[in-house]
Amino acid sequence: MALQCGIVGLPNVGKSTLFNCLSNAKAQSANFPFCTIEPNVGVITVPDERLNALAKICNPKRVIPTTVEIVDIAGLVKGASRGEGLGNKFLANIRETDAIIHVLRCFDDDNITHVDGTVDPVRDKEVIDLELQLRDLESVETRITKVQKQAQTGGDRDAKAQYEVLKRYQEALQQGKNARSVELENKEEEKIAHDLFLLTNKPVLYVCNVDDTSAATGNAYVEAVREAVKDEDAQILVLAAQTESEIAELETAEERQMFLDEIGLKESGVNRLIKAAYALLNLETFLTAGPDEVRAWTFRRGSKAPQCAGVIHTDFERGFIRAEIIKYEDYIHYGSEAAVKEAGKMHIEGKEYVFQDGDIVVFRFNV
Repeated sequence: MALQCGIVGLPNVGKSTLFNCLSNAKAQSANFPFCTIEPNVGVITVPDERLNALAKICNPKRVIPTTVEIVDIAGLVKGASRGEGLGNKFLANIRETDAIIHVLRCFDDDNITHVDGTVDPVRDKEVIDLELQLRDLESVETRITKVQKQAQTGGDRDAKAQYEVLKRYQEALQQGKNARSVELENKEEEKIAHDLFLLTNKPVLYVCNVDDTSAATGNAYVEAVREAVKDEDAQILVLAAQTESEIAELETAEERQMFLDEIGLKESGVNRLIKAAYALLNLETFLTAGPDEVRAWTFRRGSKAPQCAGVIHTDFERGFIRAEIIKYEDYIHYGSEAAVKEAGKMHIEGKEYVFQDGDIVVFRFNV
């Protein structure tokens, strides 16, 4: 399930520093625009404390976490929608991702230049939004031209439905709103919207990159961003990328936790970001546990039992019979699969069962 989050932002806001912290892949990081040209892709382990708890009970030969892909996309500039800088290439890279992590500079540092001369994360957000909106508006108007005649003069019901959705997107984009602000009325409209692949329709997480003294509390820049995005269907996460790079260099978990305690954080910003990116992609985790391995498996939120079985192997989905489900909390409470069964806490579920995050499962199948 190769779903990707793309990291975007203006040049010199800390994207590549953050990417390096996430993936340990050493993306080039320098104090000038277009340092990152080709997108760097990192396969990131998703932190999950449940795996450690299960491993203590099962004592498995191996523990395998799930992963998510993060793409470091070069910094956009004004005029990217018209091909300024390396705009066309950058926008194409964003289009290929499933969700956007938008990094905003929320710190002052005279040693790091800003492309616009001053620090203003709300203005920076609006610059990126405008470039993405302009490209989306171009795409929408091209599609309108293609379907308008069929929708207005013919009897093509699909063309009419598509035209109506496109017109609503056109109106929102012309008003400087992102496509995700348009409310869709039914599954048919959601399908039409999905097939348009609009940049501003992707789910977004705003990452406020602050100085180390603001990592735990935020600052005035962060509050300005909160106010600016309050009407958007978006999340905000605050972290200090430079501090995260220092944490990543520490050798042991104990040293990292001591560092976090000193700056007033329970968990590193990188861990919080990975979890947020995973959720942003509408992903959840089911688990398998036994003496050979304890493993996390990724599934799309709302998936039914056969589709989740297919995550492990297509034969499991094709020959699905039933799923034997143990809730994570029950497994931890009773201490073993046998004890859970004895307590009557194992549930037998069929094809219509919708998986829940943290379900521990054994699939029964016959091919």
